[in-house]
Amino acid sequence: MSTELVDVAQFLLVEDNPGDVRLTQEALKESKLRNHLSVVGDGEEALAFLRRKPPYENAPRPDVILLDLNLPKKNGREVLAEIKADPDLRRIPVVVITSSEAEQDILMSYDLHVNCYVTKPVDLDQFIKVVRSVSEFWLTIVRLPPAEATV
Repeated sequence: MSTELVDVAQFLLVEDNPGDVRLTQEALKESKLRNHLSVVGDGEEALAFLRRKPPYENAPRPDVILLDLNLPKKNGREVLAEIKADPDLRRIPVVVITSSEAEQDILMSYDLHVNCYVTKPVDLDQFIKVVRSVSEFWLTIVRLPPAEATV
């Protein structure tokens, strides 16, 4: 277990539901960890952000991506597939946080090399607890690769 904490954790939330965005912001704000949350609302925006295409040329590289599956323009499965196929992005942990409990979505996500699949709780307090647990797990327990590491 790594005791090194990331100075400021960078999260990218890919979510089109404003209510879930607000809840995630609240959960991370209440976290004991210092963090910065970037938010994009669709799959095409997510890939532009990650690849630092306009208007995201100065976007921070996320330590963890929180990805909804049901997105406009390019769905979460397509985004996940592109992230994991890209040598510059594939090491960034991707946590699917979605309302889907469908077995096919879970299997497909793991087939596409998702790092974690979480079903959004309906209860607001549980939702905040889940987001806080995910962030603490990925940033205090797991040892992440250096941001720009090459093999």
